Amino acid sequence: MSLYKLAIRPILLQFDPESIHKFTFRCFKLFHKSALMRSMVSAQFNVKHPKLERELFGLKFPNPVGLAAGLDKNAEAFDFLGSMGFGFIEIGTVTPKAQDGNPLPRLFRFVNDKALVNRMGFNNEGLEDVVKRLRQKKTKVLIGGNIGKNKVTPNEEATSDYMKCFEALYPLVDYFVVNVSSPNTPNLRELQDKEPLKNLLNELMQLNRSKEKTKPILLKIAPDVNQNQLDDIIEIVTETSIDGIVATNTTISREGLSYTADQIKQVGAGGLSGQPLRERSTEVIRYIHTKSKGSIPVIGVGGIMSKEDALEKLEAGASLIQLYTGFIYEGPALVKAINKELLRQS
Repeated sequence: MSLYKLAIRPILLQFDPESIHKFTFRCFKLFHKSALMRSMVSAQFNVKHPKLERELFGLKFPNPVGLAAGLDKNAEAFDFLGSMGFGFIEIGTVTPKAQDGNPLPRLFRFVNDKALVNRMGFNNEGLEDVVKRLRQKKTKVLIGGNIGKNKVTPNEEATSDYMKCFEALYPLVDYFVVNVSSPNTPNLRELQDKEPLKNLLNELMQLNRSKEKTKPILLKIAPDVNQNQLDDIIEIVTETSIDGIVATNTTISREGLSYTADQIKQVGAGGLSGQPLRERSTEVIRYIHTKSKGSIPVIGVGGIMSKEDALEKLEAGASLIQLYTGFIYEGPALVKAINKELLRQS
C-alpha cells in the first residue's frame, strides 16, 4: 500500500472536501518553489520511456495518463502536478468572468464507493487570472484548456463566452476542451442538442482557422446522453472537423452507489464521479470508437481507480485517459502504476 493511502488519505478524509482541496493546493504551490521537492516527487512518480509516448492532434504526449479538468480549475499548480507523472494537465473549467459557483456545501464523498458528488457550478477566478498564471509556466508539461460559459450568460449568447476563452487562452494552452456537459450550470446541457452544438463548434472552428496555426479542439460530453444523442454528436464532430471527444463528464445518475436512499438524498443534486461511473463511461467510449470506425480520437475519463480500469478504457478505444476522482482516492501512485503496466505490456 502506498504512503498516500496508508498515512495521508486517512487524514485528508477527516476534513471537508472543498476545504482540504484548497489546503492541498496551497501545499502544492509551496512545494513547487523547492527544487529539491520537485526533484524528489518527479523521481518517485515519473515513468519515462519512448514506448509510453503518444502522438495525437499533432502533439507528442510523454505518456497517455492526464489529469482531468476540475482539480486545477484556476491553473494554480499545473507545473507541480506535472511532476507527479502525468503526461498532460487539463485546467479549468474557465469562464470569461470570475464566478463563485453554487452555494456551499457543494462537494461530497461516498468513500465506500470511491465516489464524489459535486455541484460546484464552474467556480473559478476568471479568464484574466488564469491567463496570468499560465504565462508563468516553468515546465514543458502539456496543458489543455477546458472552457465554459458564465452562469449569467444565456444560452443564446454562450458562443461569445467560449470564443472569449479561446482567444485569450490560445497562446498559452496546447489544446482546448469545450465543456457543454456539466450538470451544475442551469440549462448548460441544452447546448449538447444538435443545432446549438453544431453552431457553437462551427464558430469556434472558424476562429481557430483564422489563426496562423490551429489548436486541437475537443468536445466533453455527458455520460447521460442516449444513443440517438450520441449519434448526433458523432455526426457533428465529423461535420465540424473538431479533433476529438472527451468521454465522459460526471453523471446525474446515482446507480452503483451502495448507500441508502436517504443518505444519497441528503447529498442532493450534482454530478457523480468515481468508481460507479466506470462502466457507463467505458460504454460511451466503446460506442464512439465503434460507430466512428476509430476515426474520432477519444480521451477516456470516468471511474479509473486502478491500472486495470485504465487498460479497460484504452482497450475500449480511448487514445488517452484522464484521472480525477481516482487521483483523489489513490494518489499519484496510480499514475505510476498505470504507466508501469503500459510499459510492461508494450
